[in-house]
Amino acid sequence: MLRIHFTDADLGRTRVAAAADPFWEIASSLHRFQTRRGRWAYAEWHRTARSRLREQGLETAVRTMLLPLFPRAAYFPDFLTPAAGGGGWDAGVDAILSTPAPQVLQEVGMLARVSGAPPWVPRLAEAEIRTELVRVLRAYYDAVVAPQADHVQATLEAERCLRTRALLTEGIDGLLRSLRPTMRWEPPILHVNALGGDRDLHLGGRGLLLVPSYFCWGSPVPIADPELPPVVVYSVLDGMPSCDRVPARAAMEALAGVVGRSRAVILHACATGATTGELARAVGISASAATQHTSALRDAGLINSRRSANRVLHTLTPLGAALIRADQLAPALTSDGPPGVPG
Repeated sequence: MLRIHFTDADLGRTRVAAAADPFWEIASSLHRFQTRRGRWAYAEWHRTARSRLREQGLETAVRTMLLPLFPRAAYFPDFLTPAAGGGGWDAGVDAILSTPAPQVLQEVGMLARVSGAPPWVPRLAEAEIRTELVRVLRAYYDAVVAPQADHVQATLEAERCLRTRALLTEGIDGLLRSLRPTMRWEPPILHVNALGGDRDLHLGGRGLLLVPSYFCWGSPVPIADPELPPVVVYSVLDGMPSCDRVPARAAMEALAGVVGRSRAVILHACATGATTGELARAVGISASAATQHTSALRDAGLINSRRSANRVLHTLTPLGAALIRADQLAPALTSDGPPGVPG
């Protein structure tokens, strides 16, 4: 258990990352190859990823270089996940390549002690070897992470809607309480079910960056070095099945049963995130009828649905967003629709 101690200043500096971090998604996706836990939630991705790695000749590099550096264990080197918080790919690459050699040696030495590491790992202190590592990371990312980008971003946007609602209605206390079950907020301490045994982290006014991750499963993952900017990466799936993308043909067949005024209004309302009760009020129907509509839209791959406490929040998928932009939907949003719904 990791216990993160907050001061009043830390509460004001706690935030949720706006987008997925590419290096944490690489690390977390590599962990998915190392355990069967949660495999069902990523089954389609797992099959496709293995095929792409084989087709692009990356299997050996992943097995001999990446998996040893990113073990699903209590520790892997912090310098490999440098850019959390929106720095992006280029900033992350620059940080990896510019990491001082003594820091690299210290971190890979800890990796060897905690998890074991092959003999070549200390050579990462050499700029040439790190350049090759970055090349392999990019090839891996392009092969198996980037193709999921739209789905990952839609899932993270739904997550941010959940956290934003908690923040707006209940403040930072509400946001931190909403992180259950993998994190438990007992002011002024956030208890995180992380690997690595019992330890304490005092933020000391630095605040905390919460990084939602699509490929992270189960236990949140904190930055190991307490001197680095505090980061906790956590799963957006919360142990629940993800709404995997529907194959294009199936989605188009399902759309035949979607078009209609009520569902068009619901889609527009989902653009900014809406609960089932809010959708029912927007359309002027019962909650049970709204649930039937959201089930159909979800089956068609147009919305994601996430439960938070006793509410379900619905947000658009990329396909849903494209559909409400389409000109042919305009007639469905007639002038006799509910007030406040865009036409």
